[in-house]
Amino acid sequence: MAQQEALDLIKRGCDELLLEGELKQKLELGRPLRIKAGFDPTAPDLHLGHTVLLNKMRQLQDLGHHALFLIGDFTGMIGDPTGKNTTRPPLSREQVMENAQSYRDQVFKVLDPEKTEIVFNSEWMDKFSAADLIRLAATSTVARMLERDDFGKRYRSNQPIAIHEFMYPLVQGYDSVALKADMELGGTDQKFNLLMGRELQKHYGQPPQCVLTMPLLVGLDGANKMSKSLGNYVGITEPPQEIFGKLMSVSDDLMWDYLELLSFESMNTIGQWRTDVEGGRNPRDIKVLLAQEIVARFHSRKAAEDALTEFEARFRQGALPEDMPEATVDAVDGGIGIAHLLKQAGLVGSTSEALRMIAQGAVKLDGERVSDKALQLAAGASVVAQVGKRKFARVTVH
Repeated sequence: MAQQEALDLIKRGCDELLLEGELKQKLELGRPLRIKAGFDPTAPDLHLGHTVLLNKMRQLQDLGHHALFLIGDFTGMIGDPTGKNTTRPPLSREQVMENAQSYRDQVFKVLDPEKTEIVFNSEWMDKFSAADLIRLAATSTVARMLERDDFGKRYRSNQPIAIHEFMYPLVQGYDSVALKADMELGGTDQKFNLLMGRELQKHYGQPPQCVLTMPLLVGLDGANKMSKSLGNYVGITEPPQEIFGKLMSVSDDLMWDYLELLSFESMNTIGQWRTDVEGGRNPRDIKVLLAQEIVARFHSRKAAEDALTEFEARFRQGALPEDMPEATVDAVDGGIGIAHLLKQAGLVGSTSEALRMIAQGAVKLDGERVSDKALQLAAGASVVAQVGKRKFARVTVH
């Protein structure tokens, strides 16, 4: 592959590449680059948001480079302060190792085992003496640390910052020194830490790593980054039908971001799909292709086919009209109640009628009967709403 083609693939979906000129020089060395991405084992299961970095690592592996999958068992005991307004409680060694094993069991659903090295930063950090840590701390200043957005905000709002939290970006940066990384990948929220790696490599006499930041994947609610705590996630170990159904619920607009960040289809193919949709093709067809690809990756091709068959049986063979009307309803404070959704979509004459139909079991969303009158749908949701046997609408919440 020509260098420009390789660069285009490396930059696909990325937010920022620092510095492209340096990366070109590294690629010209003609050896596999050492590509680092760190994961703190604070959650035992991966979701699609985590796989954005894994997908990028796999693309780099396919270009012949060596992936360093770093499990931050040492930094996990500090507690990553990124994006937090309070000090995070550190994990115990037992919790860290239990969660780390889960990572190891799951990452090879994406990465090539032959080109992946799993490393733990306790391998070198456990050997640090108190004097070593003091020397590491001496490479930065409090003023530099307060340039980090979350630290700066906490300082200005008189929120406490524990001294050990300043060690987190320093240790993450030193990991790049220990691994002699040529490039580090991370989310946009990790930029400060990734740049710290560059600075420490210069301090220790190494060529500085390039930095590639990836966007944070927006969750199913269409508003917040994918997170288990927000319930807007797609777990890669979930049953095939769950993964398929959740991806089919993604809004038509968000679908394109998912394709760019999660799919291994070429950008030329995705561009053609976008042209097709602009020309009148149903976006649902493209979601089916995405959902099948993701299910096949984390389960099997047969599981993907079975999930599609079940989905079709639930939502298509139930005599859904081909010319189903489409409606857009307005969210308030990020969501909308089911009764208001049905009224705005024109499926009922009033919210009281909606509540009555729910009580009668006559309301379905995506083929599932609704019994909760207080059900809220988040902004970005796209569902097929049904009232009775003959009233349908494809409803998008904005």
